[in-house]
Amino acid sequence: MSLKIFYLTTEIIPFANTSSLADFSAKVPLLLQNKENDIRTIIPKYGYVSERKYILREVIRLREIPFEFGEENVITSAKSAFIPKTRVQVYFLEDDKRFKPLTNLIYKAKNGRVLTDNDMRFAYFSKASLAILPHLFWRPDVLWCNDWQSALVPAFYKQHYTNDEFYAGMKSVLVVHNYENEFLAISRNTFKNAGLEEPASMKKGEVNAYEAAAEYVDLIIAIDSPNNQVSKKLLELPAIKKGKSKVLTIKTTDDESPDYDKVAARIDDRLQKLFS
Repeated sequence: MSLKIFYLTTEIIPFANTSSLADFSAKVPLLLQNKENDIRTIIPKYGYVSERKYILREVIRLREIPFEFGEENVITSAKSAFIPKTRVQVYFLEDDKRFKPLTNLIYKAKNGRVLTDNDMRFAYFSKASLAILPHLFWRPDVLWCNDWQSALVPAFYKQHYTNDEFYAGMKSVLVVHNYENEFLAISRNTFKNAGLEEPASMKKGEVNAYEAAAEYVDLIIAIDSPNNQVSKKLLELPAIKKGKSKVLTIKTTDDESPDYDKVAARIDDRLQKLFS
C-alpha cells in the first residue's frame, strides 16, 4: 500500500549538513517516494539558509499557526520548497528565536561547545511539526523521527494528540543513525517546560533521549555501519532492551557510501507491516 510519511529531520543536503543524517535525508525520502509513497519532509529554517537560492515560498495557510508549548501560547510559520532536483517537498519551520540565530554547526557554538538549550530548541521543533499538520491539508500515516533531535515526537503525539480525530491512528517511527552521548541527556526540566509527563525511565533528573522515545514509539530502526554499531548501544538501554521486539536493525556495509536502495527497501517493507 502507498503510505503517507511525514519525515522530521534537522539536516538535509544541501540545507544543513553536520552528520550522516543529512545525506540520508536527501536520498532515502526520494527512494521511498519512488516506491509510490507520499512523503513530505520538515526541517527548521536556519538563518543561514538562502530563501532566494533554494526558492522558499510563502504558504498562506502555514503562517502564524498558534499552539501550546508548555505553559506558553506560541506561534510558528513555515515556508515550502523542494529538495533540489527532486519533487520531495520540504517545509521549513520558522522561529526567529530558536532557529534563525544558529550557525551551520546547528547544535554547537563556533567554539565547538554543545549548545545548552538544544533539548528545548528541538522539543519545540517536535511539537511545532505536529501542530502544523492539519494546516497542510494532508494527513500522514507515519510520523518519521530521526535521532535525538525528534525523539520527543512520540511522547508529544501520545500525550497531546491521540484523542484528536485528525491525528488518530498515526504510527511513530524513530530512526537512529548516530549515538552521541553529548546530545542524549534530557533533563526533568525539559519535560516540565515542554508540557510533557516524565517517562518512567527518568533517573536522577535525566533520561536518555532514546529511552524516552521507547516508551511511546511504535518502531525503532537502528542504522548500523561497520564503524558505527548503533543497535548494540541502543540495546544496552533498559527501556529499549525491554521492548526489543520493536527494534529493527539495518546493516550497511560501507560507512562512506551506504546502499540506500537496500535501506529504503527494508524500511518500506517494515513500515508496510505496521499497517497489516
